[in-house]
Amino acid sequence: MNIQNAQQAVDDWIQQHGVRYFNELTNMAQLTEEVGEVARIIARRYGEQSEKESDRDKDLGEELADVLFVVLCLANQTGVDLQEAFDKKLDVKAKRDHDRHHANKKLK
Repeated sequence: MNIQNAQQAVDDWIQQHGVRYFNELTNMAQLTEEVGEVARIIARRYGEQSEKESDRDKDLGEELADVLFVVLCLANQTGVDLQEAFDKKLDVKAKRDHDRHHANKKLK
């Protein structure tokens, strides 16, 4: 599934199962909350914090999907073609960062 299809799938889901999109500020708060859940898993599972027993069943993939869902909602409701924006960003990063990352001694 490409990003355009994902945006359409989210819009279809909202039309079929939701009443409407939450407003942009609510979705921004939701995005922050979901990113926090991802950060908690990463910090405890891959970082130096100890993982609580209650967090061991948390699914990182599910939490990342929650982040993606809200990002797609925000793109839809603000009229952003995320496929186009992502393609442009990837091109910019490839041109800007290619030599920089190959020359970074910390990455060797």
